[in-house]
Formats: sequence, C-alpha cells, structure tokens
Amino acid sequence: MSLSHQSPSSDITLRINGTPHSMTIDNRTTLLDVLRERLGLTGSKKGCDHGQCGACTVLLDGERVNSCLMFAVTAEDREIVSIEGVADLADGAALHPVQRAFLDHDGLQCGYCTPGQICSAIGALGEAGRGWPSHVTEDIAAGVADASALDAREVRERMSGNLCRCGAYNGIVEAVLEAAGAQGPQDTATAATSAAGGAR
Repeated sequence: MSLSHQSPSSDITLRINGTPHSMTIDNRTTLLDVLRERLGLTGSKKGCDHGQCGACTVLLDGERVNSCLMFAVTAEDREIVSIEGVADLADGAALHPVQRAFLDHDGLQCGYCTPGQICSAIGALGEAGRGWPSHVTEDIAAGVADASALDAREVRERMSGNLCRCGAYNGIVEAVLEAAGAQGPQDTATAATSAAGGAR
C-alpha cells in the first residue's frame, strides 16, 4: 500500500513594501523564500538560513526580524518592508537616511550583507527611539533617552546580530551613529582605529 503525503498549504495575502500579494503557499515556506523565490525581491539575502548572520533581515511592523526563521503565513496582515521598500520610508527622499549614511561612511564592501545591515539599523534606531536598553546599557531600567544618545559601543551591541564578512564594521558603526544623530565621544576602540588610520 502506498501512502501519499501532501503538505498543507494556505491562501494568504502579504503586504510587502506597500503592495498586497495574494498567493497559495506551503505552510512551511519562510518569508525569505517568498520574497526571493515567489516575488523576485532578491535584496534580502540567504546567508546562513539559521538566523545567525542577519543577511535576511527585514522590517515587520517596523521591527527587525530574520525572515529566514519566520513562516510566511504568520506575516499575513502585517506590514513587511524589505530593502527594496526602505527608501519609501523616507518621505519622498531618494534614499533613506540610513542608506545615505552607509554610502557616506563606506559601511559596505561586497554589499552582500548590506540590505540586512540597513534594515537592522533602521529597526535598532527605532528600538532606541523607544528607549529600549541593550546588553551594554548602563541603566537597564532607565534604558536610553533616544537614538541620538547611542555611542559606538551601543551601536556595536545592537548590530551584533548582523555579520559582515568583509569587515566593514567601523564604517557601519559610523553610519548608524550619523543616522541616529549621535555626536557623542567615540569609545576607545573606535578612537584608536581612527587614530591609526585604519581602513574601513
């Protein structure tokens, strides 16, 4: 006797970058695979496929998520923004301020991780704007005043879920600080790198 097994599927509508997309998908399909394979939105990258590198980061209702770990069916009725829609968050500007800062500070080299880095930075700045503390925040109960209160140490901690195999971390930190409007003193690690003329 032969047994056939069919995977359960669902008819869903996903709102991605302001546009609704109706489709039938296997319930096990990740949001990342829907973006890349079904909709051709290949800006979000498949790096580790285990939620460890951050290359697939997108915004879900303004919060950053690893799209490789999220079933697409759970994102229905949510606002999904991938890197392709980030500039639209900038009120008519050609680029989002975080995108512009990454360019200005050479916060990228090969560019593979950059879409996830940018989405994660936008999410991280939103978290800081709401006062959320990080592991290195001095007063966890008080949190941070706003995004402009971040320093390089805070930015590195908040962006630690996004890996850059090219090592463009100094430029990334500087870009996030500029986008945050932070003008605070550099910490010793960043200051030492700058003084030594270290490449980004």
